[in-house]
Amino acid sequence: MKAAPQAQQRLLKLQELDTALDRLAHRRRTLPEKAEIERLQARLAELRDAIVAAETEVGDLDREQKKAEQDVEQVRTRARRDQERLDSGMITSAKELSSLQAEIASLQRRQSDLEEVVLEIMERREEAEAKAAGLRAEREAAERELAEVTKRRDEAWRQIDEESGTTSAARTEVAKEIPEDLLALYEKLRGQFGGVGAAALHRGRCQGCHLALNTVDLNRIRAAAEDEVVRCEECRRILIRTPESGL
Repeated sequence: MKAAPQAQQRLLKLQELDTALDRLAHRRRTLPEKAEIERLQARLAELRDAIVAAETEVGDLDREQKKAEQDVEQVRTRARRDQERLDSGMITSAKELSSLQAEIASLQRRQSDLEEVVLEIMERREEAEAKAAGLRAEREAAERELAEVTKRRDEAWRQIDEESGTTSAARTEVAKEIPEDLLALYEKLRGQFGGVGAAALHRGRCQGCHLALNTVDLNRIRAAAEDEVVRCEECRRILIRTPESGL
């Protein structure tokens, strides 16, 4: 393949711009904010589940407390009714009187036990509510942090996209100056060799694979016409001759 030396030189500029675009694309994909956003989103998902569980526990304890309080009230009502019967003086049978007094004592013990249950449930509910409140506060903090990190990421993306746009525009202009067949070969090699399709020959060394060329290959390149498109025998990339090539 043949191409004017100036067109070949432009490949180096094109490669420089393509490398810059690749770096920008890599930077966009690997912004530290991206990993931080993923971490925060995962934590928020955990917090949402934990909050649902904590609030469910509070609701269950509310129902448990209500049931226990109802039990206390039922026992209290029955004890009050029995006490009224006892105080009325209407019971004259000693046996019945003794039985009623025993029942009132039993109800008082039962009331005391149930009141202890209510207090224990209230303590558990207070702990559960404090846990839920703490989780909600942590969620709010994580949401604020996520918003801040997302803002930083979006600003970084904006800057990268702006630079990419400018670089892409410059690339388009440079590509116009390169013959189609040479450009097609360059693009093919770029796809094969990690984004680098053309490299300078600098002091006898290919800047694509960074290997020094042997004497035979250097002599072959020296003998090649200026418009001959030469390739590195090691990596097969297009080699661009410059005044620093060492030829």
